[in-house]
Amino acid sequence: MKKIEAIIKPFKLDEVVDALTEIGITGMTVSEVEGHGHQMGRNEHYRGREYALDFVQKLKLEIVVPDGRAGQVSSKIVEAARTGLIGDGKVFVSQVDEVIRIRTRETDAMAVA
Repeated sequence: MKKIEAIIKPFKLDEVVDALTEIGITGMTVSEVEGHGHQMGRNEHYRGREYALDFVQKLKLEIVVPDGRAGQVSSKIVEAARTGLIGDGKVFVSQVDEVIRIRTRETDAMAVA
């Protein structure tokens, strides 16, 4: 099993969810997060004054899939979330040793199906 974590711009969520739904991925967790990469935040203007915001709002998607689907899922996320501008985000793929569905006690692939 693989866990795919994607940090994306909030306005790209619908496009990413639609792209994943097209390939049969419907289970995911979405969290509001803040952070910064190379851009180191951004400057905002309010009532004629400039303020530095150290962190940028993003969304974090977490999806667990069988090993064979990880490449397809991560490619779809990149395709749907990409604007070509700084701050588009990142996709992380890591190994998951075990998954257990609490209600039924199903494990691994059956637990995420």
